[in-house]
Amino acid sequence: MEKRRVVVSGLGTVNPTGNTVKESWGSIREGKVGIAEITAFDSSAFSVHFAGEVKAFQPESVFEKRELKHMARFTQFAMLAAEEAVLDSGIRGSLPEEEIGVIVSSGIGGLQTIEAEHSRGAEKGYERVSPFFIPMAISNMAAAEIAIRHHLKGMCICPVTACAGGSNAIGDAFHRIRDGYETAMVCGGTEATISELGIGGFSSMKALSPASEVNRGSIPFDKERSGFVMGEGAGILVLEEREHALKRGAKIYGEVLGYGANCDAFHITSPAPNGEGGADCMKLALKDADLAPEKIDYINAHGTSTNLNDKGETAAIKTVFGERAYSIPVSSTKSMTGHLLGGAGAVEAIFSVLALKDSFVPATMNYQVKDEELDLDYVPNQGRKQELHYSLSNSLGFGGHNATLVFGKAE
Repeated sequence: MEKRRVVVSGLGTVNPTGNTVKESWGSIREGKVGIAEITAFDSSAFSVHFAGEVKAFQPESVFEKRELKHMARFTQFAMLAAEEAVLDSGIRGSLPEEEIGVIVSSGIGGLQTIEAEHSRGAEKGYERVSPFFIPMAISNMAAAEIAIRHHLKGMCICPVTACAGGSNAIGDAFHRIRDGYETAMVCGGTEATISELGIGGFSSMKALSPASEVNRGSIPFDKERSGFVMGEGAGILVLEEREHALKRGAKIYGEVLGYGANCDAFHITSPAPNGEGGADCMKLALKDADLAPEKIDYINAHGTSTNLNDKGETAAIKTVFGERAYSIPVSSTKSMTGHLLGGAGAVEAIFSVLALKDSFVPATMNYQVKDEELDLDYVPNQGRKQELHYSLSNSLGFGGHNATLVFGKAE
């Protein structure tokens, strides 16, 4: 059977750079950094003081308060982003409910809910916790709530693959449509872990930047990088079988061409030496896309601002692209959003698609000190207009999970 082509027909996001796609992409194009001092809790006793928080978040402008009472913050992010993406796509009513599915990732789920209900249980007794505690906390509930609201009865799942999850969700959705299981999918990732336990946990393993200046926190590929900065939010895309999208006159942002997913099978948190797993994953995605490496015009890197990731990912890009690696712009939009964990890959997929649409390469902001070992074109501090036809986006997660997506410009 001939494989079906898959396009992106709807986008939605809530993240530290904006609460809509238009606002967020405008900020990314202008190089606006969405990272600031933590306001979610008093971080004065912590070694980490900065995060990429969602600002002026008002879910009650779309959803009723009684609905929000049983949604954790990560689910609220996903629901708002899905609302934007579904409306943007115009997909509702164009297909039987059984032909649209949902795949939305979250790495940790309702961590803030777990913290709050634990405190409540410790004070009042654990059988006095909220009856909504379990459904609010479990990671799959964002996908489920989206399916319920929009009456989507196709496959509905939640890949939990740490920081690779958002990209896994999009890649799996792409394959579902390509191989004929559904005609459209609502997919992406979401996360909300800016809390005392979330920041404390990542800080205790020395993963977060303890920078004392906000512009020296999330500094991917910079020699002085000292860890990632936590972000929060969601990215949701509507993927659709191309012929169906064309027949109904849908707006097409770009095409999903390839997807690679594998595992380092090396360490619970550290990447494999020289980024071997990431390199193999990029090769898988390019093979899936039937695209030669020299065709890639832009790489949206995982680029976390940790020592091991940025070094390993740079090595992996050189392994896959050889000498061509030096002429491909490679940027990390985490320099502006922070690291959204399970939501990162989805938000970065949106940026990778819009980069093609607008012929614009986002910058790696706050890059100041060159690392002699990292010598690619990281698009320092200033985005650039450039004709683009194909982009590649990497997501590399704890546990050795790797996911790579390849996108093509809309024809």
